Parts: sequence; C-alpha cells; structure tokens
Amino acid sequence: MSRSLNTITMRWDGRSLWLLDQRKLPGEISYIQCSDFLAVSKAISDMIVRGAPAIGAAAAFGYLLGAIEVSKTARDNVSEAMRQVEDTLASSRPTAVNLFWALDRMHKCFDKSFDASDLIRSLESEALSIAEEDISTNKRIGVLGASLLRNNMRIITHCNAGALATVDYGTALGVIRAAHEQGKKVHVFVDETRPYLQGARLTSWELMNAGISCTLITDNMAGWVMKSKGIDVVIVGADRIAANGDTANKVGSYSLAILASHHGIPFYVVAPSSTLDSKLDSGKDIPIEERSHDEITHISGVRIAPENVNCFNPAFDVVPAELITAIITEHAVNYPPYDFRTHPGH
Repeated sequence: MSRSLNTITMRWDGRSLWLLDQRKLPGEISYIQCSDFLAVSKAISDMIVRGAPAIGAAAAFGYLLGAIEVSKTARDNVSEAMRQVEDTLASSRPTAVNLFWALDRMHKCFDKSFDASDLIRSLESEALSIAEEDISTNKRIGVLGASLLRNNMRIITHCNAGALATVDYGTALGVIRAAHEQGKKVHVFVDETRPYLQGARLTSWELMNAGISCTLITDNMAGWVMKSKGIDVVIVGADRIAANGDTANKVGSYSLAILASHHGIPFYVVAPSSTLDSKLDSGKDIPIEERSHDEITHISGVRIAPENVNCFNPAFDVVPAELITAIITEHAVNYPPYDFRTHPGH
C-alpha cells in the first residue's frame, strides 16, 4: 500500500475499511470494521456512515473490497461479478449522487486495468484519490465560502455537513470552520434535525470540539430564532443538486429556505462539484429516499408514538433554486440563474 487514510470518519488499512459508527455519537466513539463490500453497503444503508461525500468515498472502498473478493473467487466472470458489486453498493441509498459518481469512477478505473495483476493496486489508488480529493476540495470550498462571512455573524445550519459527513473538514461546516480559522467570530444555531438528530448529536459535537460557539435549537424554533436572534445567514450542505440549482438536502431544508426568504436572510448551499447532477434538469427528477418509520416512532429504541400509526418519513426534501442565494463549490461561488450543464461551478 503506497498511501494510507486515517481520518475521524474513516480509515483504510490495506485490508479493511474502518468506519466511525455515527449512530453512537456523541456518547461513544467506536469503529465498525468492513472487510467486504456487503459490510460497506450495510454501513451506508444503516447510516453508520452518512453525508453525501463520505458515502461516496466509503462506496469507493466498498468497490475495492468487492474487487479483492472477486479476484479470489470469480475467475471467468469478473466483469459480471463486479457489476453485481456496483449494483449492490448503488442500491444502499438512492438520493446522494456522490455515491454514483464515486462508483462510476471506480468502474472506469476497473475498465482501464487490463492487467489483472495491477487491478487491485489501481483500484486502491483510485479509492484513496477520491478520499484525498474530498479533503482538499472541502478546504477550497471553505476558503471560498468564508469570504462571504463577516465577523460576529449569526448562522443557522441544518443536519450535519461537517467532517463527519465527508472524509474530513466538511462542506457547510467547512465554511464555518474556515472562517473560524481566519479569526472571524461566528455563532452557530444548530437545528436538531429530526428524526435522526444529526444536528443535536453530530454538528453540535463537532462545533464544540472545534471551539466554535454554538447553540442547539429544535427544528421548529428556527423561524422564531431568525426573527428574535438576528440571524445573518443560513448555510446547509446538499446531497444532490440538479442542473437548474434545485437542491436536495436533509428534510427540513425546504422549510428553512422559506423562512430565510421571508426574513430576508441569505440561504447558502455548500457542496463539492461531485454533488452536481447535470443529467437532471430540475429537482422534480431527484429520487427521494423514504426511511424506516421506526425513526419517527422511536427515539433511542423507545417508542414515542402509538402502535400502527400511519407515518411518512422522507429523508430529504428539495429546495427550489429561486430560494437559494448562492451555491458554493470548490470552483466558485455560483449565483442565480444557475445552469450547471455549462457553469464553472461544475
């Protein structure tokens, strides 16, 4: 192994992918060992690893693990076996386009590896490159985004778009982190983000560890906080951005965008260019994952709702482009009208 990977979110030791079990944060820091592609697929679908960039990087290592397994067992139908590996990983979560982007990169690398003896080394190098590029991309995004933040700004963010949602550093939180590193004082109001509580469990934990001032609020406090606390800006991440700028992000983002528009507050979306999906004309074409109803009928395994109550649990919603002040990628701060089929943001 020529290079290694060791971040808070994931580690690669040349044989296994170790993923931080984000379901147990903030109470416990523990890692899940994934020694085959099925374990990686399950870790993605079970939200052991989450966040579009982190899902993409994990899937790349899952593809690599699948190739290692296939190279030992499938001598005649390697291409067919690898297609099954790719399909399994692709089915783990449907909304985050980074998953499919990373798998496409890995598949192209597989197709170029004519020498079977070089296949695993090439795929490992590609998976590590995807992970390393994510970190450098996020740092470039952070610098661009931080240029929009003034000293003493008050910010609302939603879900978790920090180091835990990426290989390292973060997207939306990366912007906040970069501003903090530049010496700007900011205060972040953190939506708890029901039903999975990524804000309460993850974002507040990250911000406190980074020494960034923050206040945890419930999701339905956001409008009143905008009105009463002098919020300057809303900053969120993204799981998929259509060519026209419509953005899928953690459910609740649409409501925040409407509230921000009403109060005249800028609403920024922060994501790497790998989150842009130029194949989709608008957000109406973005597949929205619906997750287990247990997530809204239970908290920490304890039932809080009546038995057999009807439930609707979409994991994401779509913010229309007209509600987005700017979309920040590693290439540019993009302003409307958005066209990511030709725009330098892509």
